[in-house]
Amino acid sequence: HSACTSAVIALQSLASQLFAASLFPYLGFLFHLTRSGQAPRLTLFGFYFLLAFVGATIPAGIYAKTHYGTSLANVDWLHGSAESLLTVTNLFIVLGLRQAIRQAEAKNAAAEAAAAADVQSVAAAADSIGNGNGAGGPSSSAAAAKEEEEIAEAAAKADKN
Repeated sequence: HSACTSAVIALQSLASQLFAASLFPYLGFLFHLTRSGQAPRLTLFGFYFLLAFVGATIPAGIYAKTHYGTSLANVDWLHGSAESLLTVTNLFIVLGLRQAIRQAEAKNAAAEAAAAADVQSVAAAADSIGNGNGAGGPSSSAAAAKEEEEIAEAAAKADKN
């Protein structure tokens, strides 16, 4: 029984050390994510809010150990309260990503609509030219044909002389 208790204590100590050690890479992640400027603001807030979860979990764990003589995971009301902060964190992250996706989709839809409008205006201009309403239509090609005819006549007269 004492060997089992020693193993549990050793694992709890290891878990505490890993928990503390994981904070530094996470702070590096936050630093680079913030610096990149590419994360949606609400999502970035959610990642920072995770620190509130960490900040609440540590004293809650200490309280569970001193007042109940057990780990935080075994004190349901305290554990649930701390975990609710994790749920709120996840909501911030997901809602921020959802908002960014919707904004990107709206931007893409607007760009596609603008591209479609450009294609339609080019097609309308081409139709206009093809119907003689613009440069290069039948009226200008008739003028070009008349000019070619005059050149051909002048060439024929030159050959006769």
